[in-house]
Amino acid sequence: MKLTRITPWLRPVLIAGTAAGLLASCSTLNYYTQAAQGQLELLSDARPIDDWIADPGTSTKLRHRLETARQIRRFAVAEMALPDNNSYKNYAALKRQYVLWNVVATPELSLRPLQWCFPVAGCVNYRGYYDKAAAESYAKELRDAGDDVEVGGVAAYSTLGWFSDPLISTFINYPDGELARMIFHELAHQIVYVQGDSQFNEAFASTVEEVGVERWMERFGNQQMRDAYARYRSRKKDFLGLLMKYRKALEQNYALVDRSDAQKRAVKARLFQDLKDEYQVLKGNWGGYAGYDRFFEQPLSNAHLASIATYEDFVPAFRALLQREGSFPKFYQAVKKLADMDRSDRHRVLNALVPPLVTAPLMVQRSEIRP
Repeated sequence: MKLTRITPWLRPVLIAGTAAGLLASCSTLNYYTQAAQGQLELLSDARPIDDWIADPGTSTKLRHRLETARQIRRFAVAEMALPDNNSYKNYAALKRQYVLWNVVATPELSLRPLQWCFPVAGCVNYRGYYDKAAAESYAKELRDAGDDVEVGGVAAYSTLGWFSDPLISTFINYPDGELARMIFHELAHQIVYVQGDSQFNEAFASTVEEVGVERWMERFGNQQMRDAYARYRSRKKDFLGLLMKYRKALEQNYALVDRSDAQKRAVKARLFQDLKDEYQVLKGNWGGYAGYDRFFEQPLSNAHLASIATYEDFVPAFRALLQREGSFPKFYQAVKKLADMDRSDRHRVLNALVPPLVTAPLMVQRSEIRP
C-alpha cells in the first residue's frame, strides 16, 4: 500500500476497526483491512483542487471540471450554509471505473437484504470493497450459499464527515447539474444523519439537493444545462418507477402462502424477464438513451431491487419546513430538532407539514443507481 502518513484524527478510527476485526473471524479482519487501506489510499492520492488547476500537466477538460466543482463548493458554503470543511476541496485521479464495489444480497425468495454490522457505521445492507475481484469473490460465497447477489460499482460515496471526502475521477465528468446535486446531497448528510432512518436522511438530503441545484442554476446555469438536468430527472423518475413496480410484484409473489417455492421461482423468472422487456420500451420512449443499461449487466435478482424505496416521501414536508423557516441555517436547526425525536414522532411531525394527497417521485438509497 502506498501511504505516507496516518493523520492523528484518522488513527483512532483505524484502531477501532482493527480491534473489532481481531475479535472476529480472519475473513472479517481481512475485510476491515482492505476497507482501511482503500480509504487511506484514496486520501493519500488526493491533492488540493488549486494544485491540480495550477499544474501545467492538467488537461484543459479536467481543469474546467475542477473549476466548476470549486465554484459549486463555494456556492454550497456561501448560499446554502453547508459545511465549510475540506470535503470536495481535493481531487483524486483513480485508475479504475469505480471507487468501490458494493455487494448486496437477499434470500432467494425474499427482498429483505442481508445486513452486516460494523463499528461506527452500524448495520448496513451492503459490504463495500475497493477491489472488484475481492467483491466478486465474496459474492460467489453468498451465491454458493443460495442467496441472490448483486455486485454494483459505486462512483461516489460519503463518509458523513468522518474523513475529508475528495472529488474523484469516477464522477468529476458528470454534467454540471448532476455534479452540483451530488455535492449538495453529500454535504447535507454531514449536517444531519440519523442512524436507522434512511427515509428521513435521504429526504432531507434530497431536499437540500433539489433546492440547491435550482438556486445554483438560476445563478450559473443556462437553458441547455437546465434542459439536460430536467431530462436526467425525468429518466431517473421513470426508471425507478419501473423498478418499484416490479419490486411490488415480487413482494406479492413471495408473500403468497398457497404458492409453492417452485411456483414462486417460476413467477420470479417471468417477472424479471418482463422487467427487461419493459425497460426496452422505456428506452424507446427516451429516444434510445442507454445510460441505465449497466443495471442489467449481471443476471437480474432480488438483490438488484433490495435497496429501492420511496426515499422522497418526505421531500414535500422538508420543502415546506424550509419555506417556513426562511433560510438554510434556520432550516438545519429545525431538522436537527426533528432528528432528536423518536422515529415515530419525527415522522408524525413531517406528515403534518403537508396535505396527505401530496406525492413525490421515487428515489434509491445512498449507493444510488446512476447512468
